[in-house]
Amino acid sequence: MDLLSVIGVVLALLAVVGGNFLEGGQASQLFQFTALLIVGGGTLGAAMLQTSLPVFLRAMQMARWVFVMPPVNLEDTLEKVVNWSHMSRREGLLALENASEAETDLFSRKGLQLLVDGNEPAAIRNVLETEIGVMERFELQAARVYEVMGGYSPTIGILGAVMGLIHVMNNLADPGKLGSGIATAFVATIYGVGFANLLFLPMAGKLKTMVQQRVVQYEMVMEGIVSIADGDNPRNIESRLQSYLR
Repeated sequence: MDLLSVIGVVLALLAVVGGNFLEGGQASQLFQFTALLIVGGGTLGAAMLQTSLPVFLRAMQMARWVFVMPPVNLEDTLEKVVNWSHMSRREGLLALENASEAETDLFSRKGLQLLVDGNEPAAIRNVLETEIGVMERFELQAARVYEVMGGYSPTIGILGAVMGLIHVMNNLADPGKLGSGIATAFVATIYGVGFANLLFLPMAGKLKTMVQQRVVQYEMVMEGIVSIADGDNPRNIESRLQSYLR
């Protein structure tokens, strides 16, 4: 669990609700189902229209990364690659086949299999660089879905506000219906701006950062595997890969 993300969300909500309370408002005034439906549904629909299905589904899967980050530990990765290099130096490349079968990370498994199959270092690098590039582009596209939602959300909020005001104008003769229409109008604007700046855009930024962390980890694995294929000394491999820790 990413404690910083949890604190950030709680702090943002407390700031908005607390500020409203200090101004003499009530928390219930900020909760309007109609406004939530307009802003939430409209924003999601617009994002779906702009995005392909695989990218959209990946974006929904990546949303949990904001609170439950995938394991990216460069120190552990360094130790693992150095162990592979020692094993290769002592027992030969074929000894890495068992390590490949036991590896849970698909990228590392693919790299080890290329190594065990006796591919040239340049060929291994080309394959793994392609793999990294495709992964990075796809997951950055998924992260940008939340940027898209952050761009549409304020506009949909204004749309909800206009709809609320239209409802008010149509019921000027009935004062009892004016309050709900005005509330929907202004709360929709709050939802649109709030969702964009307190949720969607921060999520997009954090997901992009995490994608870059995964890219660094995969580049580290690639450099280690190519160095093993080149027959480099394990100490030299460890020294080179320590640069990624900085």
